[in-house]
Amino acid sequence: MAQIFIIFAGQSYITRKMIRFDNANTHHHGRWLVYTALVVVTVALIVSFLPRNSGPQFRYDVGKPWMYSSLIAKFDFPIYKTEETIKEEQDSITDAFEPYYNYDAKVEQEQVKRFIDNYKDGIPGLPAEYVSTIADRLHRLYLAGVMDALEYSKISRDTTSMIRIVSGKKATSVEIMCTYSTMTAYEQLFSDPKLAAQRQILQRCNLNEYIQPNIIYDEERSEGELGDMLSGIPLASGMVLSGQKIIDRGEIVDDYTYRVLNSFERETKRRSASSSAVPSTIAGQVLFVGTLILLFTTYLRLFRKDYFDKPRSIAMLYVMITVFPILVSLMITHNVLSVYILPFAIAPIFIRVFVDSRTAFTAHVTMVLICAAAVKYQYEFIIVQLVAGFIAIYSLRELSQRAEIFKTALLVTLGSSGIYFALQLMQDNSILTMDHSMYAYFAVNGVLLLFAYPLMLVIEKTFGFISNVTLIELSNTNKKLLRSLSEVAPGTFQHSVMVGNLAAEIANKIGAKSQLVRTGALYHDIGKMKNSVYFTENQMGGINPLDALPRIDAAQVVISHVTDGLKMAERYNLPGVIKDFIKTHHGTGKTKYFYISYKNEHPDEPVDDTLFTYPGPDPFTREQAVLMMADTVEAAARSLKEYTEESISNLVNKLIDQQVEDGFFRTCPITFHDIAVAKQVLIERLKAIYHTRTSYPELNKKGKEEQQAQPAAQ
Repeated sequence: MAQIFIIFAGQSYITRKMIRFDNANTHHHGRWLVYTALVVVTVALIVSFLPRNSGPQFRYDVGKPWMYSSLIAKFDFPIYKTEETIKEEQDSITDAFEPYYNYDAKVEQEQVKRFIDNYKDGIPGLPAEYVSTIADRLHRLYLAGVMDALEYSKISRDTTSMIRIVSGKKATSVEIMCTYSTMTAYEQLFSDPKLAAQRQILQRCNLNEYIQPNIIYDEERSEGELGDMLSGIPLASGMVLSGQKIIDRGEIVDDYTYRVLNSFERETKRRSASSSAVPSTIAGQVLFVGTLILLFTTYLRLFRKDYFDKPRSIAMLYVMITVFPILVSLMITHNVLSVYILPFAIAPIFIRVFVDSRTAFTAHVTMVLICAAAVKYQYEFIIVQLVAGFIAIYSLRELSQRAEIFKTALLVTLGSSGIYFALQLMQDNSILTMDHSMYAYFAVNGVLLLFAYPLMLVIEKTFGFISNVTLIELSNTNKKLLRSLSEVAPGTFQHSVMVGNLAAEIANKIGAKSQLVRTGALYHDIGKMKNSVYFTENQMGGINPLDALPRIDAAQVVISHVTDGLKMAERYNLPGVIKDFIKTHHGTGKTKYFYISYKNEHPDEPVDDTLFTYPGPDPFTREQAVLMMADTVEAAARSLKEYTEESISNLVNKLIDQQVEDGFFRTCPITFHDIAVAKQVLIERLKAIYHTRTSYPELNKKGKEEQQAQPAAQ
């Protein structure tokens, strides 16, 4: 797995380097170089892991119908036994095998003679005939056979019940129970009534010293004999003659036919084995995978050109398409469990969350078709995985809560099980004969799909994305940075919250990312913490410190909140997309109050506009443009003398129209319709915030005189 990770990391790095190579002077050629390199690298990685096969590849299984045309034997071939059958025959031979033991007559002679020599004067306390009695009993024990205690214990635990004792040129089969170990032989001595009566005296004689193994295991002969018997097992149990029909289309594959088909494929591979088999297989795999990857790249080229300018997006897409075919190939090659336990739906989920749904659909189809090249039953695999991917894409819009991924996992499991059940009904036509093991794999697949939630962090860190989960965590006002903002600059904090609410509502109306813009709004002014008293929202009235500074210095203090905010963001490791909100919320605009004041105070002097200009850049996403509009309008609305529908509408239209005129939105994909919607939302929300009322008309002079005259008349 470490090697695979390194490969993918390298692929991602290569992709980023290639895309950076694309510049203004070599734009066209560089772009085609990127396309070519992506296809070549991806195809090479996938094909290098795909399993290699030679000869015909039939897909069949016991209990399933034969999907191909009638199969006729083109040559004679044996019907090979299954591995299970051969194993049973081997076990049977092993169980019945009698290991060989060599009988050593010298052991008895030596030990009995030694006993007699030691006790030639008799055993103290016993009559003289006890010496001959014990010698006779030792003779009987050695005649039956004495084995080493450890060897005897080992063979007694085996299934072997007989052994062959070789004495000279004669081998005799003997039951294990008829022989003795050194320990049981010692006890057998005292089973004799005569010796048992004198056990206490005889124990002082250490009779165990005269009991030694006289039958020794012959390892070389035993293993050689057993090997010959095992090698003599026939591997085949019949023959199929040339021209004989093996199976017809639609026939159900039974156990016998399955063996015949396996034997046919085995013999075909043996006969057709040549140096051209593997290269031709590789060529076919390269053509197949290359076509699919090229089609996916063409889709991106025609409909998603912007992704080739985003290294993180293009890297994630091609890694997702690559990793699952490699995992499938490894599982098939090493026969590890079932490929149906792999949560393929994770890929379209991540692509849907971080990119878009159309690309997720296209990438998923491409990935499933490539994986089908390695599996056994391609038709059902493709159908099941496509359904699982569709459900994942349709059911999950944003992966921000654990309940969402649980719901998706449940729906994917039910959908996969349902479509597989439908396929079984069409093939088997009987519920009783269906294979139910697959449903356990679907359940495991659903459980593994739950890991999409924690894996999102890995995807974020690897490719530089940001998810709603991370955004929600960042928008927690108890986080240290936001808590400091609320304490040091409470006015700025309240302003940021208001801007976040306004921007999020606009984003919801125009189909932008509301959680992203809300989180960006909370952090866009964090740089004001450094000099919080210089900003009006944090002043409690009285003297403004900026009034005591020269106009240029005052402008630099205000402008510095952008650069100071970026430094804080770096210190607190805020994501890049949040930093972009800090940089772009003023764009390349000017601090107009100080700029105009300086020009009025110095009418005859040239003005360096850069001293009054924010560093920028201008917004380059819709979310950044929305934040700029909401930030400008909310801050300016605080300066209105009265809050009427007319004053608010005029303010909003004036400010946003000026931003459009200044060209702040030229580099972002926001439309005039989006801007119109933003204006309407801002007007309605500000009216609700400041409780605007309809201005009641006053009576003119004539009306007042008539109203005063009515009581007098009464």
